Amino acid sequence: MGFSFAAHGEEKAAKLPSASSPAKAPSESKPAVAEPEAKSVPPAVSTANPKPAEAEAPPPAAQSSPPAKPIPPRELVLQFLSSYCLECHDSDVQKGDRDFALFGLPLSKEADLIEAKDIIDQLTLKEMPPKKSDQPSDEERIAMVRALREGVVAARGKIQSTGSRTVMRRLSSREYESTLATLFGRRVDTLGLTADFPKEKTSHHIDTIGQTLVTSGFLVDQHFQSANRLVEMRLGKPSMQPQEWHFNGHFVQYEELQGSHKDAFNFGYLNLYEQPNTDTRQGGYGHIEDFLKGVPVSGLYDIEVEAQAMHRDTHYDPEIFGIDFSEPFILGIVPGDVTKGHIHYPQAIEPLLASKTVPDSRTRLGFRVWLEAGQTPRFIFPNGPYESRASVITVNKRYKDEFKAKIPSSLVGRAHILREGKLPHIRISDIKIKGPVQEKGGSVEEVAVFGSEGFKAERAMDQLYAFAEKAYRRPLDDTDRQPIRALYEKRVAEKASPRQAALDALKLILCSPSFLYLSEVTEESEKALKPHDLASRLSYALWTAPPDAELLQVAKSGKLAGEEELKKQVQRMLSDERVSNFVNDFLDSWLNLRDLGSQPPPRETNRAYYAEDLPASMKKEIRLFFTDLLKNNGPVTNFIDADYTFADKKLAAVYDIPEKKTLRLADGFKKVSLKGNSRRGGLLGMAGVLTVSANGVETSPVTRGVWVSENILGYQPPPPPDEVPAIDPDVSGATTIRERLAKHSLDRTCAECHRKIDPLGFSLETFDPVGRWRDTYPKPKKKELPAPKIDSTGEFPSGETYKDFAGFKKIIRDTRADFFTRHLIKQVLSYSTGRHMEIADEAEIEAIQEKVKKEKLGLRSLLVACLTSEIFRSR
Repeated sequence: MGFSFAAHGEEKAAKLPSASSPAKAPSESKPAVAEPEAKSVPPAVSTANPKPAEAEAPPPAAQSSPPAKPIPPRELVLQFLSSYCLECHDSDVQKGDRDFALFGLPLSKEADLIEAKDIIDQLTLKEMPPKKSDQPSDEERIAMVRALREGVVAARGKIQSTGSRTVMRRLSSREYESTLATLFGRRVDTLGLTADFPKEKTSHHIDTIGQTLVTSGFLVDQHFQSANRLVEMRLGKPSMQPQEWHFNGHFVQYEELQGSHKDAFNFGYLNLYEQPNTDTRQGGYGHIEDFLKGVPVSGLYDIEVEAQAMHRDTHYDPEIFGIDFSEPFILGIVPGDVTKGHIHYPQAIEPLLASKTVPDSRTRLGFRVWLEAGQTPRFIFPNGPYESRASVITVNKRYKDEFKAKIPSSLVGRAHILREGKLPHIRISDIKIKGPVQEKGGSVEEVAVFGSEGFKAERAMDQLYAFAEKAYRRPLDDTDRQPIRALYEKRVAEKASPRQAALDALKLILCSPSFLYLSEVTEESEKALKPHDLASRLSYALWTAPPDAELLQVAKSGKLAGEEELKKQVQRMLSDERVSNFVNDFLDSWLNLRDLGSQPPPRETNRAYYAEDLPASMKKEIRLFFTDLLKNNGPVTNFIDADYTFADKKLAAVYDIPEKKTLRLADGFKKVSLKGNSRRGGLLGMAGVLTVSANGVETSPVTRGVWVSENILGYQPPPPPDEVPAIDPDVSGATTIRERLAKHSLDRTCAECHRKIDPLGFSLETFDPVGRWRDTYPKPKKKELPAPKIDSTGEFPSGETYKDFAGFKKIIRDTRADFFTRHLIKQVLSYSTGRHMEIADEAEIEAIQEKVKKEKLGLRSLLVACLTSEIFRSR
C-alpha cells in the first residue's frame, strides 16, 4: 500500500543513502527504500513495483569516496530514540504510557517485541514523532524500521509468549443452543434453554475466547436443567392423538382495550392495533382468552385464522400512525406462556414462529407452527403502528366532529372509533387449532437421536453410543462408554422403563465435559490438534455446529491433518448455506453488532427506528455485503469503500437513494449501486456501523474515532487518565463538539491521544446517531441560534488531510488498507481459535497477509488462508 514517506521520499532515499543506514549485505538485491519490504516486514509497507537494484548505485562522483562506516543496529536504534523519542517517552514523561528509556536491541522479552511492533507501525504511518516535533529524514525512518524488524526476526523463537495456545474452552451459550438444534434436528429457541444462564462475557467483543468462558456451579446446574427440559419435552412427552380447538368469540383483551371491545362488539373480535413491544403495550399481542393453558404436549400444530386488514384506506392522516399504508398488513405468531408473565406483554421466549400478509377482505390463513407444552399462540402485527394509544388520542382530537358518540375526556377511548371510524388494525374473527400433527416416520427428534427405527430397548446401548459419538464429536473410548452404561443399568434396576433409562442417559451425555467443552483429545504436550479436535474447531468456526458426517469421516481417516484436505473441507464448508452462522456470529464479534440496539435513540425523534425495526435491516445489510464478498471472493478493501451495497425499502429511505421509490417490503433486500454517491459506500457508510458506534442520543468524533481505530485499523487507544474529566455535551447548542474538543485537547495529557483518534471520527459527524446523513447538528434549544453546520474536515497525524467523508475513506484505503487487512486476519484467527493473537503469532500473520495479497485480497482467500494456517491447526 502507499504511505506518506514512501510516496514522497522513495526516489531521494534510493539515490542518496544515509550514512546512518546500515550497510547492505552483498546478497541484497533490493534498493534501500525497499528493504523494509522483506518477508519479515509488517504488511503496512508496500511492495508494489520495487526499483531495480541498479537504481541504488550512487552517482559517479560519489563512487570514489570511501563508503560510510555502517552504524550497528543497536547504536542506530539508541541514536534514533535519543534524537526523536525520549523527549516525550522517557521514564519521567512517558506520554501515552510509553517509556523508551530502557528500550533497545537485542529484544529480550515479549514486551520488547510488542514495543518494537508499535514503533514500526507509528513510523510507517508517520504518526510519530508528532508533527510539531523534529522529524527524521525518510532515510532515517527506513533505517530504524529495518533495524527493528531485523531485531524482531532475531528475537522470535527465543522469546516465549504465554504459549500461543487456546485454553480448553466450553461452548458459548450461542454455540450450545446451535449444537442442540443440530443434534436433535429441530429449532430449540422455543424452549429458552439458556434464558437463565449467566450473561456471557466477551473479550474485545469476541464471545469465543476460552479465558472468558468460565464455568460456575450455577452454570453446571443450569446445563442439567436445560438437558432435562429438552429431553423430557421433546422425547419424554406422552403419546397423544390430535385434538381440535375452535374459538369464535370471547376474545377478551386486557387493560384499556377491554371496555371498548366489550362496548363495540362484545368481545366478538381479536384486534391488533400496534406492533409488539411498544411503550404502551395496548394491542401488540393478541391472545386467546379461552386457551391460556396452551397446548398439552410439545409438537407441530396447524392454526387456521380468519382475519382481515381493516381500514388501510383510512382517511385519517397517515402521519398519525407512522406506517406505510401501501404495504399489506402482516400477521405473525409468537409463543406465549401465562406462567412466564403477562400474556399481553413481551416475554423472554417469543421467537417468530410464522407470518403471512393479511388481505383487505376477510380471509382464512393457515399456519403450521411448533409449540412447547403449555405454550399458547399469540398474534402480532409486526408492521403495525408504533403506539396505538397516541394514535387514538390524536384521532379523537383532530376528528372529534366526525363522531356521534361522546368522546371520553381521557381521549384514549376507542369504542366510538371502532363503531363509527376507520382506525387501522388487523381483525381476527375465528381461530382453529389442531394438533399435535403426526410426523411420518416418527418425530424429527426421535430419528435424530435413535435412528430411523426409533428407540429399541434391545439396541439401547448401541443407540446411546452412536448419539454420544455425535455429541462428543469423536470416537468413544471405554472411559466414555462406562458412565453411560452404568447409568442406564442403574435406572433399569430402579424399575425405570428402558426408554426412560435411555432418556436419563441422554441427559448424562448432554452434561458431560466431552459435550460441553472443545478440544478433549489432543494432549497438552502436543501442539498440533488431532484430526477430531481440528474438525470440531473448523465446524464451530464456520457453522457454529458439530462436524457433519463427511468432516467426521475425513477426521477419522486422518486425512484432515493434511493441508490440502483441510483446504478442500474449508472450501466445501464455505460454500454451504450453514456458513451463514459464521457470517452472523463473526460480524457480531468483529464489528460488535450484537450491541446494536443496546443504546437506542429517543422514541419521539426516531419513530421509524422502532416502528420499522431498523436494527434488523441494518444488521442484514452488513451480513449480505459480507456474504457477497465471500461468495465472489471480492477484495476486503471493499469493506473500506465500495460502489454498491444491499438495501431494503427501509434502508433505502434512510439512505435517501432512488430505490426508496421502487422497492417494496416484499422485495426484501436488493443489491443497489452507489456509483456517484459520496455519502455511502463501505462499512463506514452503513447505518448499522454508524449506529453501534454512537450512543443513540448524540454523536462524538471521539466515540466513533475509537470505534474506527479498534475495529477497522486494529489499534486500541489507551483509556483516558482518571484525572481527565469527560467532555460534557452542550445542551444549549452554543458550541459544536469540535469546539469543545479543541478546548479539551489543550491539555497535553489529552492531546497525545486525541490527535490520533479525532481525525478518525470528524468525517463521520455528517451522520446522525442512527446513520442518516446531515449537514447540520440539531437546532439548539436557544431558538435564536442557528443550527450549527458540521465541519467534516480533518488531518491525520501523518499529514494527510481530507475535506469530507469520501476523502476520509480514500485516505484509509490508500494508506492504511494493509493495517485493516492485518486486523481482519487477526479477528478471524481469534474468533476461530478461541484466543487472542500474540506477538509470537506475528510472523505467520504476516505470511498469511502476503499470501492473501497474491490472491488480490479476496475475502474467501483470506478465510481459507486463516483456517489452513498453523495457528488455526495448533492447540
